[in-house]
Amino acid sequence: MSTSAMDRGAFGSRQSARSEAMQRRTEGQKALHQAGPALDVAELPSVGFSHRSLMWWGTLGLMAIEGMAFALAIAIYFFFQVHAGRWPYTTPPPSLVWGTVNTVIVLVSMLPNHLAKRAAERYDRRGVQLWLGVCLLLALSFLGVRWAEFTALNVRWDTDAYGSIVWTLLGLHTVHLVTDTWDTAVLEALFFTGPLEGRRYVDVSENAMYWYFVVFSWLPIYAVVYLAPR
Repeated sequence: MSTSAMDRGAFGSRQSARSEAMQRRTEGQKALHQAGPALDVAELPSVGFSHRSLMWWGTLGLMAIEGMAFALAIAIYFFFQVHAGRWPYTTPPPSLVWGTVNTVIVLVSMLPNHLAKRAAERYDRRGVQLWLGVCLLLALSFLGVRWAEFTALNVRWDTDAYGSIVWTLLGLHTVHLVTDTWDTAVLEALFFTGPLEGRRYVDVSENAMYWYFVVFSWLPIYAVVYLAPR
């Protein structure tokens, strides 16, 4: 077969394949037209709150992991206590004053935290600015009192097993408190400087959920550190 004949054959094959593709495309368009108009999703929201957000699931998983870390630290505390002849070993239990003050602060903080979450889910920028600012002030107050707590434990972290586990428990919770305080400060700055996207409101909502975790994880730690030695 000559070269020109082979070229004509290849060209004909390409033309045939192109015609078949165009025919299938036309048939698909006809079928779509017969099925009715396509679903218009232009009005659907670009973000979602609660379980409709991937951030919500990620935060939930993070809280589960960190909650297990707290549970293990508390279990270690009671392991030491059961096997100790005296608990605490050589020092009196820490004063209830600063721990109780912090418990009151953190419980009060739940109200503005809830209001910030509600404002975010309404896309209320001014409400978020207000209540997130209140949350930030209370978180900073909590950190200030936490410093006083560490100075009033009556034991150093390297004194004995009791000192080590008490400092570990407070230290773990303080790390969570610092990270969430920083996150709250960044969100507050973003809501004042802008521009804002819908996902920023989701961030505020999930930040509020994480603060609930910080609050409720403190209550058993308070009981262990301040009440269990008594």
